[in-house]
Amino acid sequence: MSFQPTIRSHLAFTLGSGLALLLMFSALRLALLAYNRELTGATPAGDFAEAFFNGLRFDLRAAAYALIPLLLALFGLRAMAARGLMRGWLMAFAGFSLFLGMIELDFYREFHQRLNSLVFQYMMEDPKTVMSMLWHGFPVLRLLLAWAAAVWIFHRLFRWIDRATRPAVGGNAVFAGLSPMPWRPRVLAFLICALLATLAIRGTLRQGPPLRWGDAFTTESMFANQLGLNGTLTLMRAARERFSARKSKVWEASLPPEEALSTVRAMLLTAHDRLVDAGEAAVRRDFTPSRAGGPPVRNVVVILLESFAGHHVGALGAPGDITPHFDRLAGEGVLFTRFFSNGTHTHQGMFATMACFPNLPGFEYLMQMPEGGYGFSGLPRLLSARGFADVYVYNGDFAWDNQAGFFRNQGMTRFVGRHDYENPVFSDPTWGVSDQDMFARGNEELDRLAATGKPFYALLQSLSNHTPYALPRNLPVERVTGQGSLDEHLTAMRYSDWALGKFFEKAKRSPYYEETLFVVVGDHGFGGREQLTEMDLYRFNVPLLLLAPGIQERFGRVRSSVGSQVDVVPTVMGFFGGRTRHQCWGRDLLGLPDGDAGFAVIKPSGGDQTVAIVRGDRILVKPRDGEARVYDYRLGRDSRASPVKDAPERAELQKQLEAFIQSATKSLLENSAGAARDDAEKN
Repeated sequence: MSFQPTIRSHLAFTLGSGLALLLMFSALRLALLAYNRELTGATPAGDFAEAFFNGLRFDLRAAAYALIPLLLALFGLRAMAARGLMRGWLMAFAGFSLFLGMIELDFYREFHQRLNSLVFQYMMEDPKTVMSMLWHGFPVLRLLLAWAAAVWIFHRLFRWIDRATRPAVGGNAVFAGLSPMPWRPRVLAFLICALLATLAIRGTLRQGPPLRWGDAFTTESMFANQLGLNGTLTLMRAARERFSARKSKVWEASLPPEEALSTVRAMLLTAHDRLVDAGEAAVRRDFTPSRAGGPPVRNVVVILLESFAGHHVGALGAPGDITPHFDRLAGEGVLFTRFFSNGTHTHQGMFATMACFPNLPGFEYLMQMPEGGYGFSGLPRLLSARGFADVYVYNGDFAWDNQAGFFRNQGMTRFVGRHDYENPVFSDPTWGVSDQDMFARGNEELDRLAATGKPFYALLQSLSNHTPYALPRNLPVERVTGQGSLDEHLTAMRYSDWALGKFFEKAKRSPYYEETLFVVVGDHGFGGREQLTEMDLYRFNVPLLLLAPGIQERFGRVRSSVGSQVDVVPTVMGFFGGRTRHQCWGRDLLGLPDGDAGFAVIKPSGGDQTVAIVRGDRILVKPRDGEARVYDYRLGRDSRASPVKDAPERAELQKQLEAFIQSATKSLLENSAGAARDDAEKN
């Protein structure tokens, strides 16, 4: 039905629509809180009230963006009369935001992050695999039905607002209308509304930058802080950063280059290193370990365990008997209790562990980027140069994350993936064969390599402990119950641990076992009931276990020094003796100077430029657009974290963190992050 619009009726419709959008965002925030209520822990109700207040500021920004077309309509009477088009736009925006809100319920449960660039990363991967993961791992139909119901409700709400704000016809409208006004009042109304919209979009009256991500972090509860954000806005920001020019996503240098270089060299070089090519490369050095009387090692096997979170490992103090086989193995080797993944996804664990290069802002998906084609001085390059044979055994498809392309370029030659298994015990419809199939094939491949008489290195990567946690029907382990949404995840972790135990049972009967170093490490962790600092240390803390003949007698049973996955390669090379030329962004964890507490530089996935450095029992967290915070933390059974005000080490930790990231980024961009070209002759 056509009608004569007025400024009053149009502003009433705009205001009513804005209030409806704010109602929608608040409802989505409440749904996120209810759906993930297991994460509330001991957080006081006041923190969540503060989160909803903070969230209102972000919601106002999102609503203001959505109302821009309605404000522009003030310039034309025909535009103000086009209520059908306006409702269509509002429903498109609301439907999209509601859809994102439904996705975010499980996204946050899985990653403890609001929507970010991980969404685009998964969309750009193999669509068939991604759709299978979503269908088998999440309540897709239930969420779609809830979305459809919510869309219908808001469709009815916008129709009611439209009818209620039309000029009076026969006295049936809520607001009495006025005759159409000349353009001057409409321009004045637009200017006033534009000012209010600008204030809403800025979200603050302060001078300087507008409302920022860090403005939501006002409580001690990380869940409450994350709850204060707006998922639609975080995804919009991620899209802008992901598809913008590269330089806007790369870490911006904050230190003079010479100062950054000297700082990072002091962090990484020890008495066993001699800097070489100082004018060309940041930390390229000749490494000569002093391991007199150390265990004899001829081969190395790296076992990268999917989602093997430290806070559920019994040997690290966790209850529940989730990892009994790993716990027994820990009694035979050297266990690192404060070890961290460099990122929170498998691809970052792979290149950090095997190529000893860190996870950097702007390069979270390094294996799929042009820079991933560079030659890093990791295990494949260093050991292939020494004549080692190799094999990479995996449950899934090597096309995912460009694993085959990346590791072939680094020097690996043999790959065993999901299509190379005959009659597997179980095949996951999404990812590939089960962990027991992968480890059984791993035993076969290692026996084959040993029979050649050549030294070898191998990478075995598990996969069953991943959404959708598809496991064999006749499970060889007892299912975990009583842990709510973690039941399936912990059951998969227990199954993966069982498969690991079976692998070692057979490996110990093979002749090569007494000549082999086994490196067992998690690719990343996963979240707990509460977040440990805004960096969520539970998602980074993983076990590192070194197993070799006589290793405990030489190095002890437990090490508490801090380390990360970039330390694996130099630690491994220390077992082979002789001189190694490399440019690893880590150190030999078994050769640290006395009193050195170790350090780790970590960063989450998803394009989030928050970074952190862990040193000893302190962690400094630096958001991209916020102030650095220092926490005192503890891992294990009594894990905790508490902020430290006026920490004396704050300035030094922040300088080390920024120097490390700045120097590594510069090296990568200049293609000087690897070993020298003639390393094959020098090693």
